[in-house]
Amino acid sequence: MSSKPFILLGKEILKGTSTVVDLEVAKLHTRTTVKVPLIVERAKKSGPVVLLLAGLHGDEVNGVGIIREIIAQKINKPKKGIIICIPVFNIFGYLIQTREFPDGRDLNRVFPGSPSGSLASQFAYQFIENIAPLVDYVIDFHTGGGEKDNMAQIRCNDAEKETMNLAHIFNPPFIIHSNYIPKSLRETLNKMNKSILLFEGGKSKNFDPVIISHGVRGVKNILIHLEMNEGIPDIINEPIFVKKTKWLRASYSGMFKILIENGNFVTKKQVLGHILDPFGNFKKKVFAPFDGYVFCINKTPIVNKGDALFHMSNDILDEELSE
Repeated sequence: MSSKPFILLGKEILKGTSTVVDLEVAKLHTRTTVKVPLIVERAKKSGPVVLLLAGLHGDEVNGVGIIREIIAQKINKPKKGIIICIPVFNIFGYLIQTREFPDGRDLNRVFPGSPSGSLASQFAYQFIENIAPLVDYVIDFHTGGGEKDNMAQIRCNDAEKETMNLAHIFNPPFIIHSNYIPKSLRETLNKMNKSILLFEGGKSKNFDPVIISHGVRGVKNILIHLEMNEGIPDIINEPIFVKKTKWLRASYSGMFKILIENGNFVTKKQVLGHILDPFGNFKKKVFAPFDGYVFCINKTPIVNKGDALFHMSNDILDEELSE
């Protein structure tokens, strides 16, 4: 929060100014330079530095939609401090709508990166060396992978009081306890003593207006709480806190028919869906093994034995979440 010069990627950002700074990722084989734009808004008054980041996985476009709306509504123009928006982090994956980097790696499993590693690792290293040290708060937007459709949720470690408080202020329908995953962006930023919220909502390659509205509202709440924007936080619900979770997996292969809505509370032995063969010979029920909330549904029409179908809250069994 000091008043010293703020220099981002070699460019000084003056108070009361707006600018776009490009992070050079690499050159294509055509020698075309690939750049990731950072939209920076600095107020005249000193304050926190907040980073809003989306598209770490290139096919997760809901976060891109959230940050786009934040910029369009000028929510990213603070009364004090600095707001940095990166609408598309993994520009390679976004262009061809894939999760991975061109080297086949998951960018969210190579942090803090290396100056001499793979392309993804080099990119992660640039971010951690040149951008991450300058920020105080990060909101990282994700969606479910493939056809997995997530309820709007914040994932954080419930042992961290400040992070949990920020999660409640963001005010999503669900707050999910999630341990840190090695070499993820969230783990790396935590080791750097940065406050980070990971938002999940919707599914890949899909713009969901409800999820986008939850994300925009949550960001506004956080910025109001940090006194960077004016107003009163829009608290519309008491988030459902989920400490332990379990994936329900398919016992058979076949066509998948869903019988419940995402976010429903279900009871033990309730039928959540059917697995059917295409020839009309069998119809297998998918039962809830315990009472709990369903906060993610695999909406693929065809499943194989062992595929994840429903992600549920569970007071007894604990299964690691995957960012």
